[in-house]
Amino acid sequence: MDEIMQDDTTFEELTEDRDYQMGVGSDRARAEHRAVLDQLERKKQLRTMAVPTDDGRVRARLRELGEPITLFGERPEDRRKRLKLLVQRLQMEAGEAGEAMDEDEESEEEEDKEEEFYTIGSTDLLEERRRIAEYSLPRAKERLARQRVESQQPLGRIVDVRKRVFGELKKYANLGSQIGDDRPISQVRFSPDSKLLATGSWSGTSKIWNIPNCDPVMTLKGHASQVGGVAWHPAATLTQSKNALNLATGAADNNVNLWSLVSESPIATLKGHTGRVARVDFHPSGRYIASASFDETWRLWDAERQTELLLQEGHSKEVYAVAFQDDGALLGSGGLDAIGRVWDLRTGRTAMVLDGHVDRILGMDFSPNGYQVATGSGDGTVRIWDMRALRSIYNIPAHNLSTSDLKFFRSSAERDGSLGLLSTTASDGVLANGTTDSGASTPAPSSSHISTSGLYLTTCGFDGKIKVWSADDWQLVKTLSTDDRKIMSVDVAGDGKYIASGEWSRSFKLFAAE
Repeated sequence: MDEIMQDDTTFEELTEDRDYQMGVGSDRARAEHRAVLDQLERKKQLRTMAVPTDDGRVRARLRELGEPITLFGERPEDRRKRLKLLVQRLQMEAGEAGEAMDEDEESEEEEDKEEEFYTIGSTDLLEERRRIAEYSLPRAKERLARQRVESQQPLGRIVDVRKRVFGELKKYANLGSQIGDDRPISQVRFSPDSKLLATGSWSGTSKIWNIPNCDPVMTLKGHASQVGGVAWHPAATLTQSKNALNLATGAADNNVNLWSLVSESPIATLKGHTGRVARVDFHPSGRYIASASFDETWRLWDAERQTELLLQEGHSKEVYAVAFQDDGALLGSGGLDAIGRVWDLRTGRTAMVLDGHVDRILGMDFSPNGYQVATGSGDGTVRIWDMRALRSIYNIPAHNLSTSDLKFFRSSAERDGSLGLLSTTASDGVLANGTTDSGASTPAPSSSHISTSGLYLTTCGFDGKIKVWSADDWQLVKTLSTDDRKIMSVDVAGDGKYIASGEWSRSFKLFAAE
């Protein structure tokens, strides 16, 4: 300051240097930061990019682009990855060139980018889409009417029902354990009447056990490799004949087997997948079966005619989880690409993309309320998605390791005999197990009924824990610990009396109120 005053220089006369450089260090840091962001963006684009999964179509696309259709030692999955990288590079080059184009050319290029990838469906598929619409629309209308009636109930009664339900859950403890097979139990599912439990094992066999004694009833032998998915027909053990289709299983032999309850051999085998079949699920009508596969597709099958209706692409990696919405209009799929998708079965369009997990999706289930879906991931979290808002509304830090499976509670006392169609009414004193205070099954419901379906969500993980969460605020209600380090699957009985777990230790466990 003394020097400035001595030179008679004022502040107004000082020059402003706008070209001052902070040094090469800061420039390098900015460049590295920009490179990391660009790399993350490219990886995100690769995850969501839709390219054909059929190897013949991948080769044809490479030929169209003037690239070698195969390289020495290249596997089909490597070839598909090469196609994705090539398409991404072409899109980036097209984007840079587009800056020099006029507005008309830019708009045409944008239209090309937004063009959806699709395949033409069959006439049979079109007819079945109409059937699904005719089936699902009345169910959705009935559900909404029931929810409107329930919303008018006094707050005190609603709180009382929830206290009773959660009070029962807090009493749950380990009822017993049973060795289920020679290899890990990959999935467990209660029958619709809650009197049987089906287990699938990596040995390739599935077994049916009675509940609660856990005595073996049947051993189903038909798969050559690991069973990954087990699903009951919605009317099995209720109105379905034992000689008819009652159970479906999917396995690493790429097949889906259909079973009755009178034979230990499958009554039919659905073939078409070119990779391991993971989870399977029945449509609420019982007419269709969905299967998720490591061939990066899920398929829709006609269970009556035992034919394939739809091969659906859309995931960039293996598809692991699949689930139907209770109305029957929607299907959810979750993949090892950490992306979930909700599909409208009536139109074939994607209704919602579930993008938020940072690791593979291993479990998925729709809430009985019809507008929420839960996904469990290898990142240990459970995300709750609202299909009305088209976003994730809650992120539950559920497990220290992977969340391997999850299931909403669905009360069997609120069904009628029509393939799991929910009744519109029920009696006054419904407890957590779907029974009245006297212990009898609920009679024909009345308009004053408060539904217990969907009140809680059960999850399991590779940290050896089963957790029960309130669906009101997604807070923890109960933690059930096991002596196994990995729990593969979890399910809750429709009567609300039992929770079952399938475990890495080759056993399954039952939990009930003490």
